[in-house]
Amino acid sequence: MRRIDLSGITSQERSAITRRSAVPSAAIRAGAADIIAAVRTGGDDALASYGERFGGGSPGGTLVSKDEIAAALEAADPALLSALDTAIAHVDAVHRDQIPAVSSVEVTPGVLVERRWSPLRRVGCYVPGGAAPLPSTLVMTVVPALAAGVESIAVATPARPDGSVYRAVLAAAGLLGIDEVHAMGGAQAIAALAYGTKTIAPVDKIVGPGNAWVTAAKLAVSGECAVDMPAGPSEALILADTSTDPRLLAADLLAQAEHGPDSPVVLVTTTPEIADAVLEAIDELMGRLDRRGVIERALANHGLVAVARSLDDAIAFADEWAPEHLSIHLSDPETAVDCIRSAGSVFVGPWAPEPVGDYASGANHVLPTGGLASALGPLGTEDFGSWRQVQRLTRSGLKALRPAVTTLASAEGLTAHRLAVDIRFEDGT
Repeated sequence: MRRIDLSGITSQERSAITRRSAVPSAAIRAGAADIIAAVRTGGDDALASYGERFGGGSPGGTLVSKDEIAAALEAADPALLSALDTAIAHVDAVHRDQIPAVSSVEVTPGVLVERRWSPLRRVGCYVPGGAAPLPSTLVMTVVPALAAGVESIAVATPARPDGSVYRAVLAAAGLLGIDEVHAMGGAQAIAALAYGTKTIAPVDKIVGPGNAWVTAAKLAVSGECAVDMPAGPSEALILADTSTDPRLLAADLLAQAEHGPDSPVVLVTTTPEIADAVLEAIDELMGRLDRRGVIERALANHGLVAVARSLDDAIAFADEWAPEHLSIHLSDPETAVDCIRSAGSVFVGPWAPEPVGDYASGANHVLPTGGLASALGPLGTEDFGSWRQVQRLTRSGLKALRPAVTTLASAEGLTAHRLAVDIRFEDGT
């Protein structure tokens, strides 16, 4: 892991570390755009062609049969089903509590402005496949949609090399009553969800994480189909002082690096001794892990240990970096919690490891990356609906606003705007 002293770098160097992007390279964006255009015009044939070329498709068509979903649920390990039940119950509890309420304000007598939220009609949930099944991501995307009251949910997930979908993912779909699961992945899956084909109805919004091609495709279709957020490689930052066992810090860093060789992991501490102890613990624990090669590449290429001159500077750096996951291991963690404005999901204290948020705490694990946590938040129930304003005016209410509206309309040279108000009072009353 790269090691730096924050007091020894310039503001420009610091900015170069903290300012980054979840947006893929221009080459990937261009390639994704070509795929999207081909699927938009070529439909199912183009979708199948890209599935054969890049993988993730199924030779028998994209739609997984209801019988296959039922069979996966029937054959699932009881322990897995119990774990999924726990995760579903907790995610549902958190996200049902997020259902927005109607608000209304009478800004002046006779002028009432209301804000209403309603669920979307149809959403697409992208569940990455890659080297491992991710039933947890199906839970994190589908359960909030169900809590919101979405009428129609389509799941897209890449097929394995043999054309089958991971049975754990299908079992999760079966538990949730989802019977529209498509074996498709990558930019072509996003295009099919956004624009539809003869066999796939288009969706109003696409949610869920994915690789660089999926992210590029979501950005490309976002002008015509809503998306949740661009999301790059998973990442984590740990704030730590001498109050926590270095082995816990090392384990948390290793857990995040396990996501992939491009996953950034950062340790920020105020003491060089803690940095030394954590690095030693990483070496000690590495031999216990299955994905050692992936972790070693992540730490070598995207790992950072930063020593700050003070706790205030350590907290400030964490906030500037705006991590997807932020773990706080401090003797007074609540001070940092109060100061942090930019983080996707925050884990407080030694008993809150980041994987608990991936699976079962009820918090959502679809989060902004690449510094976007400075402006975006976790996927939530509100993301599965839309807002509208409702305005109700009485005659006296409009009369009270008439001078302001007509004056501003005249100032902008919009005489039809002024007329639309004045004409209502031409009878002289």
